[in-house]
Amino acid sequence: MDSFTSFSPKALTFLRGLRKNNRKDWFEAHRAQYEQELKAPLAALIEEMDVHLATIAPEIVGSPRKSAFRIHRDVRFSKDKSPYKTHVACWFYHGDVGTRMQSEAVHGGAGFYLHVSPGECFCGGGIWMPPRPALHKIRDALVHDLEGWNDIVGDKAFRRRFGELDQEGMLTRVPRGYAADHPAAAWLRYQSFTAGAPLSDDEITSPRLPLLLARHYAAMTPFVRWLNAALGLAPRRSRL
Repeated sequence: MDSFTSFSPKALTFLRGLRKNNRKDWFEAHRAQYEQELKAPLAALIEEMDVHLATIAPEIVGSPRKSAFRIHRDVRFSKDKSPYKTHVACWFYHGDVGTRMQSEAVHGGAGFYLHVSPGECFCGGGIWMPPRPALHKIRDALVHDLEGWNDIVGDKAFRRRFGELDQEGMLTRVPRGYAADHPAAAWLRYQSFTAGAPLSDDEITSPRLPLLLARHYAAMTPFVRWLNAALGLAPRRSRL
């Protein structure tokens, strides 16, 4: 595999074209452009970020085969039958998942994410809509370590870089089993625990993208590790 150099502006041009022509015939006619400008660079980027993560958070890993999301949409239960996603993305996950937690967190626990879409690029981290058993563990951890959680998500540097946590799917009331005035009530209403930072198209097409991602992921590591600890996934000091 070639080493990562950058995403070409042609990568974003392809995605703009796909947004306007989300059809199998158009995609097949431009498949070579997709593979050259997006699929191959994304795989190389995942490999390079895996090297960075070995120093930043050794328990989080990246694999070109497992980390890159398929561009084909699952349309079985969707009214929108467009066959392709109009973005590319990848996910860096806890290396222990798949052995100890297959039944509870097949998505990889908490980890890091990259989303590439013209004008809508961002990187992030955390855990999105975890299965019910995992969500219960996070809620229990919030009850028992609210101070530790608040120290992380309320840190000025964290908030300056990532802002507020995403409130997608947030409950209107505190879930059953917890008092409405519980000290952790606001956090107990969350069903996802994710944060992120926007990336400009220029940053996405820069050869310095891996270093920028490394800085964002390093700043997010305490957040991701807190969530993984709630799930019973331990940090590592090295890959050895």
